[in-house]
Amino acid sequence: MSDGLSYADAGVDLDAAERTKEGLKELVASTRDRFTLSELGAFGGLYQVPDDVDQPVLVSSADGVGTKLKLAFATGVHHTVGQCLVNHCVNDILVQGARPMFFLDYLATGEMDEAVVQDVVRGVAIACKENGCALLGGETAQMPDFYAADEYDLAGFIVGSVARASVIDGSRIVDGDVLVGLASSGLHTNGYTLARKIVFEVMELSVDDVFPGTEHTVGEELLAVHRSYVNVLDRPLNAGIVHGLAHVTGGGIPGNLPRVLPEGLGAVVDRDAWPVPAVFATLQEAGGVDRAEMDRVFNMGVGMIVVVAPDDVAAIHTAAEAHGIDSWTIGGIEPGSEVRYR
Repeated sequence: MSDGLSYADAGVDLDAAERTKEGLKELVASTRDRFTLSELGAFGGLYQVPDDVDQPVLVSSADGVGTKLKLAFATGVHHTVGQCLVNHCVNDILVQGARPMFFLDYLATGEMDEAVVQDVVRGVAIACKENGCALLGGETAQMPDFYAADEYDLAGFIVGSVARASVIDGSRIVDGDVLVGLASSGLHTNGYTLARKIVFEVMELSVDDVFPGTEHTVGEELLAVHRSYVNVLDRPLNAGIVHGLAHVTGGGIPGNLPRVLPEGLGAVVDRDAWPVPAVFATLQEAGGVDRAEMDRVFNMGVGMIVVVAPDDVAAIHTAAEAHGIDSWTIGGIEPGSEVRYR
């Protein structure tokens, strides 16, 4: 018998990786739809472009969940970050009118913890099913010299489609259009580096302490799942009344709303139009953070902005209410080139 080194001696457990892959097959299979042509284990995932879309345009995006992962490490709760990852990516392609077709995930870890990988991918699979999206495949990499033994990184890749005539590019936005804000479910996946500094260093709280102003623990509040808006916006998009969409992520409203506005148009946002959730008020007060800084770091309670004509505002509020999501008329489009608050 050889006394030489093995891959396991170097920190990579191929047997654990194989067991994990086998354990994921059922999760991945549960997200299959009629266009899914391959199974987990193939070198590449096969997906037929849907034939029910006229002149389909493919829309893709890639993202992660940032340092929200640190909360997962601290609490041992790993399935919510998987859901956040999918929902964030779904929203990113939704703003151009695309519905998700398939998703792939990449998980890199220092040490293969089979239970943790299962939890993360379970969250990914849950969100894929909720969004009508096939989990087509992914990669789990063991990198023991790169990540700490109890940490991992997570990224997602999504592809969706939209009829060419239905692509939302902001060109229909006009002076006088109205901004409707759809409520976020918390921090979503942005601002966590600042939030963690305030909560754990300034406020000196632990993940099990009650988050001030809420009935949740710090862990529960900061791990709240990033909300997907694909279902609530399905009917308005099909009706063709949506002129523009802005997913409020890093950069807040000031950094994201301008991305969808055509040249020559700006927007005015009424800060008093919606109630700022307690989590943001607490972070601002405890950290002594300037409101302008809060606005550009966090979503401040608005996760998606819908731009519509005045006559279609009620339809957006009705759609949101039908899905149990709060919504507010928060401003409008005006001549200019900036987003300003009043």
